[in-house]
Amino acid sequence: MWSRRRSAVPAEQAHDDEPTVRDAISAPDAQGRPRRATRRFPLFTRDTARPEGGGRAASGDLPAPARQWPMLVVLATVGVGLLLTSLDQFRVGALLIGAALLAGAVMRWILPSVGMLAVRSRFTDIATYGVLGLAIVLLALMAQPKPWLVIPYLKDTLHFTMRS
Repeated sequence: MWSRRRSAVPAEQAHDDEPTVRDAISAPDAQGRPRRATRRFPLFTRDTARPEGGGRAASGDLPAPARQWPMLVVLATVGVGLLLTSLDQFRVGALLIGAALLAGAVMRWILPSVGMLAVRSRFTDIATYGVLGLAIVLLALMAQPKPWLVIPYLKDTLHFTMRS
């Protein structure tokens, strides 16, 4: 009869002094206790790993704001963009916000360590910052009235999709 857990040894043959192998690919550790040697993720996450590049962006001797300068640059630029937007300079403010996100994508790509600017994997961060930054810049350039960027087929596409 097999034990309730997946076991490589039948329950009757398992001895108390021998480690019981719980999985087909587990093996005992240095103390002889069975350990899980599988690449499967556990059912419940007990901790989180820091994303690649998520260490300090500057020396540990510096104060906390200086160690997180990439994030502060992006946040300060977004703050200035929001301030300009609130002061009725919508297009320039939105361009600055999009440029800040694009700068975050470039920093995440080039710098080996960017501190709290690293949220997920490098690819995911670059793609997210880049796509959102590009979308904000393009929307700011095409905003009415008097758009700075005119895409000729966009109006025709909109009229084609909105026909009644």
